[in-house]
Amino acid sequence: MARTSRIDYGAVDKDYLEHRRLRGGAAGWILLAGLGVAYVISGDFSGWNLGLAVGGWGGLLIAFLLMGLMYTCMVFGLAEMSSTLPTAGAGYGFARRALGPLGGFATGMAVLIEYSVAPAAIATFIGGYIEALGLFGLTNSWPVYLVTYVVFIGIHLWGVGEALKVMFGITAIAVIALVITVIGLVPHFRTDNLFDIVPDGSTGSSAFLPFGISGVLAALVFGIWFFLAIEGVPLAAEESSNPKRDMPRGIIVAMVFLLVSGAAMLVLVPGTAGASAMGESDSPLPEALRAVAGGDSVLADVVNYAGLAGLVASFFSIVFAYSRQLFALSRAGYLPRALSLTTSRQTPWLALVVPGTIGFILASVTGNGGLLINIAVFGATLSYVLLNLSHIMLRVKEPDLERGYRTPGGVVTTGIALVLAVVALVATFVLDVVAASITAGVFLVALAYFWFYSRHHLVASAPEEEFALLQDSEKTLK
Repeated sequence: MARTSRIDYGAVDKDYLEHRRLRGGAAGWILLAGLGVAYVISGDFSGWNLGLAVGGWGGLLIAFLLMGLMYTCMVFGLAEMSSTLPTAGAGYGFARRALGPLGGFATGMAVLIEYSVAPAAIATFIGGYIEALGLFGLTNSWPVYLVTYVVFIGIHLWGVGEALKVMFGITAIAVIALVITVIGLVPHFRTDNLFDIVPDGSTGSSAFLPFGISGVLAALVFGIWFFLAIEGVPLAAEESSNPKRDMPRGIIVAMVFLLVSGAAMLVLVPGTAGASAMGESDSPLPEALRAVAGGDSVLADVVNYAGLAGLVASFFSIVFAYSRQLFALSRAGYLPRALSLTTSRQTPWLALVVPGTIGFILASVTGNGGLLINIAVFGATLSYVLLNLSHIMLRVKEPDLERGYRTPGGVVTTGIALVLAVVALVATFVLDVVAASITAGVFLVALAYFWFYSRHHLVASAPEEEFALLQDSEKTLK
């Protein structure tokens, strides 16, 4: 058993990695850009609007601008790291190289919390859209959650190439729905509708900020929902055609699209139907269209159905993301190794099914999309702190490392993202201290598992560990 830096590498069978292989060459940069949009596009259809109820339109606008800046800066850093260290571990792999085993595991677990819970939140919104359409006479959405998980995990089990193509098609339908929404709402936009929430008298409250400064902090969580999970694009590195070239192109193009689409929804939806009404809606886009065109609006029905495609696209793609993050952590021994076993079609079946089961239970028990958003955002913001720190540390520790892409502005860019990520992490406690504290407790339990068990049973031949060991060897030679 090899030992290095207070960790142990355990022996594995010679065919260990043969049973833990992903299908390479399945995605070029266009599919990767589509994957990046798919991860996030549900944030345009539902969830973001809940920020109106806690921050007002002005508070949510400030949150959108700050979090948009944070994500843009972070995406540039991720483009560099993913072109330099292209593995399925993505965030865990970057942090493993920059911050060591504990930092790598902590980042991977934070990402896993985010990606395991986000589909559960999206499932509740899918249920809301279906109930709004009156389909199947459903008054309780748990059957919708079950069908959603079973069908879309099943497609992933079919194969990654097929799954990514299905995802791309669903995402295209969702994009068309956003365009239709813009066309339908623009003629009815009124600035007064943005400011119809009565100020509550708190510090700094006004028509622009009805809940004052504290409302801005609370709204940060929902500002994140416009962009949450785009950082998952690098998780497809081992399945992409040319990660050094394709990863930067894919993730940056996706980010530009999301900035434009998010801004359009933030302005037009409450600007037609009113910020007060939209702050409580489970299906804000079709409700906004019905508010201006009548309850029997065909356009609203079209967007309602197509909106389901947007929610499904994000659900579908984040399932892909959590399975790859869990696969990588398991393959390297940080989590039970059985979770990284792949099928004959080279899909990690247990890494798909186990978090899916947990997500279904969370959605069914809580049925509260807002609560689940806060849990997911806690994991996300914690990972963002570590990811941006990883970029900075890699620049400092390994300035001569061959990079396929270099972040504009270097560590200044990711430094801005790091500061904003810390603020956003604090905001999760402002919004719901109980949910954030419980999630923090789960994270600490995971760290204890690493410290007392998994750091003594790691797999040296896993790609992320090989990258780190290569670095150690180079340092020794010097």
